[in-house]
Amino acid sequence: EVQVVESGGGLVQPGGSLRLSCAASGFTFSRYPMSWVRQAPGKGLEWVSAINTGGDSTSYADSVKGRFTISRDNAKNKLYLQRNSLKLEDRAVYYCTKYEGSSWAGGMDYWGKGTLVTVSS
Repeated sequence: EVQVVESGGGLVQPGGSLRLSCAASGFTFSRYPMSWVRQAPGKGLEWVSAINTGGDSTSYADSVKGRFTISRDNAKNKLYLQRNSLKLEDRAVYYCTKYEGSSWAGGMDYWGKGTLVTVSS
C-alpha cells in the first residue's frame, strides 16, 4: 500500500524556520518525482514545490522561491521542505504528494493527510 506521511508541522513565529518531512512507503521512492502542495484556511490548493527523482532538479512557486528548499533522501525514502523566513501567509496545511509518472509534468496520484503549519506572533 502506497503511503506518504507528513510530519514537522507546528507553530512558528514570523521570520522563523521549520522543516517538514514526508516518509514514503509502498512504492519505489527513487523512481518518482515528488512535490509539496499547501492549502491555506478558506483557500484552494496551491502547489509549492517539486523535485525530480534524483533530487538535482527542483521547481518552486513564486510565492516561496528563495525562502523554501525542497530535498529528498532516496536512501531513507524521505522528502523534505525546509522553510525559512516564514510569513503569516505561509500558514496552511502542507501535503506531500507523489507524481504518478516519471515526470512532474503529469498528475499526482497519492497525497498524505497533511501537516498544519501555523505562523503567528
